[in-house]
This record gives sequence, structure tokens and C-alpha cells, in this order.
Amino acid sequence: MNTLCPSDKGTLISKKAGSITSVKAIAVKNGITAIKIKSGKMLMAYGFLRAVFEVFERHKTPIDMVTTSEVAVSLTIDNPENLNKILSELKSFGRIETDSRQAIICVVGNMIAEEKGTAERIFSCLKDVPLRMISYGGSTHNISILVDEAEINKALNALNESLFKF
Repeated sequence: MNTLCPSDKGTLISKKAGSITSVKAIAVKNGITAIKIKSGKMLMAYGFLRAVFEVFERHKTPIDMVTTSEVAVSLTIDNPENLNKILSELKSFGRIETDSRQAIICVVGNMIAEEKGTAERIFSCLKDVPLRMISYGGSTHNISILVDEAEINKALNALNESLFKF
């Protein structure tokens, strides 16, 4: 049932996933801050990420997205209340960069990470949108992309035109 319009058909939610793999929805979360920690201390080290995550735990600040490379980790938060304290602690790990006014776009579907061509469709339609971060593979049902909030309308229009052809 559609709670806003009880007479409408609404959406059926069940435990059983359909057998068709495809994009089902796009969700957006605004007000995101991206934090990048670049450090040679990360290279061939263990315990580095644990120590970084402990900073956020001490300040009771959840992390939304994480991407890593050999010498850098980027992550996002949606609550900047303790940002200055967090950044002060993170400086001991390496060079810190932040970007505020970011948005996470989540492309959601049934096993979209395993569907051939889905990533290509998503990223090719976003060719004119600067992408700050990509999280792909943590779930077979979600591809998350971080963009500047100023680019959100352009990104959403491009995704809708490419992924939801009527």
C-alpha cells in the first residue's frame, strides 16, 4: 500500500528478490563532508585503518563511504559536529584534505554489481560530472558515487535518462 495515497497500488516488498537484475532506484544523501588522509605510513602497514576509524569512534561520528589506495584513504561523514576535533587528530596520520557540500548518490538494484554493462551505463552517463569518490563492490546491490552538491541535478538527470528508459 502507498501510505501517502492508500488508493494507489504502491510497492510490494517481500523476502524473495526478483530474478531480473537491474537498477531499481536512485537515492541521494546531501550534506556530506569528504575527508582524505594521504600518508606514506599506510604503505605496507597494518593497523593504519583501524587507528583512523578509532578517531571517528572516539568522536561518535559514523562513516558513510570509504575508499582506499596504497597511500591514501578517503571517507565521508554526514555529521560535521566534531569535524574540527577529528581533523586535529587525523593530522598525525598524514596530509588531510576536506571537501564539504558533497552528496552521495546510491544506484540501487538487484545484484547490479554482477550485471554486465551496468557500471559502464552509470559511469558513461556521468562523463560530464566530476566524481569525487566511488564505492563499488561492498554490496552487490549498490554503487555509491560522491559528487559536489552543485552537480547533483546534472548527475540525477543523466542517471534517470540513462537507467530508466520508459
